[in-house]
Amino acid sequence: MKKVLVVFGFAAISAMAADVTGFVMDKKCSSNKAMVGNEACAKKCIGGGADAVLATEDGKIYTIANQDKIKEHAGHKVTVTGKVDGDTITVESVKM
Repeated sequence: MKKVLVVFGFAAISAMAADVTGFVMDKKCSSNKAMVGNEACAKKCIGGGADAVLATEDGKIYTIANQDKIKEHAGHKVTVTGKVDGDTITVESVKM
């Protein structure tokens, strides 16, 4: 029984709510620091169907699980509140 509780405890810890600040970018350009904050490129690529990601200023890239919550913020610096599970965020809210 104790092992089961420990497993559930780790599962709960791995998907914690958090606030993460970064730029909403398309996945392809997110690894290029020169493209961070390029609103025109982000809007064009995400509007064309590319997946949106959140790129932090320290270079961390988060995949967005629920794309519909973030696409309207393409190119903007935002703070996302949501559940972080590894490198993926499930967005609960977005603040500019």
